[in-house]
Amino acid sequence: MRHGRWRFLAGALIPALVLHVVFVLSPYAQAFYLSLTDWTGVAGEAHFVGADNYRRLAGDSLFVDAVRNNALLLVVVPLVTIAIGLFLASMLHLGGRGGRRAVAGSGAYQIIYFFPQLLSLVVVAVLWSFVYNPNTGLLNGALRALGLGGMAASWLASPSLALPAVMAVLVWSSVGFYVVLFSAAIDGIPVELFEAAVLDGAGGWATFRNVTLPLVRDTVQVAFVYLGIAALDAFAVVQVMTVGPGGPDGATEVIGLSLYRNAFQYGKFGYASAMGVALFFATLTLAVFALRGGRRSTVEAS
Repeated sequence: MRHGRWRFLAGALIPALVLHVVFVLSPYAQAFYLSLTDWTGVAGEAHFVGADNYRRLAGDSLFVDAVRNNALLLVVVPLVTIAIGLFLASMLHLGGRGGRRAVAGSGAYQIIYFFPQLLSLVVVAVLWSFVYNPNTGLLNGALRALGLGGMAASWLASPSLALPAVMAVLVWSSVGFYVVLFSAAIDGIPVELFEAAVLDGAGGWATFRNVTLPLVRDTVQVAFVYLGIAALDAFAVVQVMTVGPGGPDGATEVIGLSLYRNAFQYGKFGYASAMGVALFFATLTLAVFALRGGRRSTVEAS
């Protein structure tokens, strides 16, 4: 009987483990190895160069710009997206007695907010490229119609405006999903807690700070990890919306774009693999610190 159980477990687990090793772990291992070589992506042989590719990263000014831009994206995009998402989700639950009943039409609002999630990032980037067009774009057209023509600008061609413009697109495309996510988390909070807060005389902000926010902290933590990973990538939006290597004067250069260019345009697959490994460890570090920080906050709160 015991042997039959072990055979069943082995038959159920081993195929899945083999597929995981072949299609997930093996590419990672291959990328780590290629990052230590000078492989061009075409040549049959890859010569071992050790840590030379990693030493070159520190002296690559465009890669340094990419790291700086990714760090800025990592700070701004998650914080702004989560702040807007929490604000809108909370506004959808301010109606009714007890402080948590959804406002009329909240379902329709959530569908409208969620709509950008139905579009791929490439489509979103193309649409916003038209919006940002300096001559025929909707944004400059609206500014001129409002008598604010002096504020019209070449949004994607200006080094000081290109990255904020890309950030705005990333926030716009993501915030609807997190409105729905945070709304679901708020729906899971017992209504008695909101009623008790109202009886104690707590206002909207006090209720949010002392009831809503602590009880959706785990959801916010997960959202930060996912948004951080998206911010460390940002390849598709930058590739479609900006022109040239990293936009104007490298203002929108990101690690994913540098990796793509070195691999598929310059034929430096070994060097590009080193960038990929650096991005992998940056993402892993972000996830570890975010999860550990959230766990520590939970322990202290308890």
